[in-house]
Amino acid sequence: MPIGAQLDQFIALVECPWITWQLVLTGGLAKKLHPDTNKDDPEAEKKFQEVQRAYEVLKDDEMRQQYDQVGHEAYVQQGDGGFPNDFHNPFKDFFRDNIRFFEDFFSRRLGGEDVKVSLELSFMEAVQGSTKTLTFQTHVACEPCGGRGVAPGVKPEKCSRCKGLGTISMQQGLFMVQITCPQCHGERETVPHKYICKSCRGKRVVLGTKSVKLNIMPGVDNDETIKVSRSGGADPDGNQPGDLYVVIKVREDPVFRREGADIHVDAVLSITQAILGGTIQVPTLTGDVVLKVRPGTQPAQKVVLKKKG
Repeated sequence: MPIGAQLDQFIALVECPWITWQLVLTGGLAKKLHPDTNKDDPEAEKKFQEVQRAYEVLKDDEMRQQYDQVGHEAYVQQGDGGFPNDFHNPFKDFFRDNIRFFEDFFSRRLGGEDVKVSLELSFMEAVQGSTKTLTFQTHVACEPCGGRGVAPGVKPEKCSRCKGLGTISMQQGLFMVQITCPQCHGERETVPHKYICKSCRGKRVVLGTKSVKLNIMPGVDNDETIKVSRSGGADPDGNQPGDLYVVIKVREDPVFRREGADIHVDAVLSITQAILGGTIQVPTLTGDVVLKVRPGTQPAQKVVLKKKG
């Protein structure tokens, strides 16, 4: 019902057809019909209350929308405390059921489960790169039924409740809404219980062992995460598997320390070498190199060997 028609209803209630809607919104009508200014009218208080209700509806977008939706008679029945217990509000049911439908839909995971594992590497494996085979527990397709969830040779039947659509239509007040089929749970097919696979109990996947070969690029750092797409758990619906996330853990090295892309090592000098200078052998990632020590070298002094990180 449009706003003009709403106001017509309230004007009819207060029996003031000559009053404009602007008076309702500005409070002019309330002043005109206030009981204090109409002491001789026994209906003044009732009229005043109706004008107050009209004003509350008109100034509140939500209440005005509710009035438009349910109509004047239903709205009047609801009183000041909202819809009574015995009043069926189709809009409340409509939004509740649609929210439930969307929650159902979006809560269903598309694809298999993601898997997160840790992989420990030596310092040199992390720096130079390596190839590892990871073995972990996750969901894999059920072998006895081939991931179908039913005994071999049995073909699922189209759901008789939803006719293979996965959803059914229900009347909610003035609206027709769609919800997930309660019989097939949106799967579109059903299988008699006696034909369900006993290994996976119809779930199509079971917890098993999976192995993945991982090529680790040189320079991977501690706590770095490597994503391996579609190498996680199997999808019960037969779509793409989940992803595998590998968290790298690098063991400390007795010689080398890493800071970003730089490698640090400690070299021990004798007092004579520190004062007079000389040469020493320093380990690097590609082998030992001879380093010239300058006379007067101080403790904790750093020498940079370029391109040796």
